[in-house]
Amino acid sequence: MRKIYHLATCTTCQAIFRDTGIAKKGFEMQDIKTEYITPAQIDEMKKLSGSYESLFSRRAIRYRELGLKEKSLCETDYRNLILDEYTFLKRPVVIIDNQIFIGSEKKTIEALKQALARM
Repeated sequence: MRKIYHLATCTTCQAIFRDTGIAKKGFEMQDIKTEYITPAQIDEMKKLSGSYESLFSRRAIRYRELGLKEKSLCETDYRNLILDEYTFLKRPVVIIDNQIFIGSEKKTIEALKQALARM
């Protein structure tokens, strides 16, 4: 599977796509704002990443609004929050066969570039 979960309006996602040239590689693109993540999709992402927490964005405005920093969250909470509110998914999420690349950290993007170069 070659798929990207992203927000079309996210300038960080757009910059990553431009910088990596990923748009020319024929990935299936899913804008998570207009096409919500399904339980099966989030479960597949978790299988590849090892946890729902690794997919969860603490940068989301809703994270502060809901006071989640003060709460102790478990894996089920992370899963449900991501399914309920698309902004809780760290993005972009890029899946290349059995590899997953989550978020916009420099080391993640470098690893993604290396994986794309091997394609």
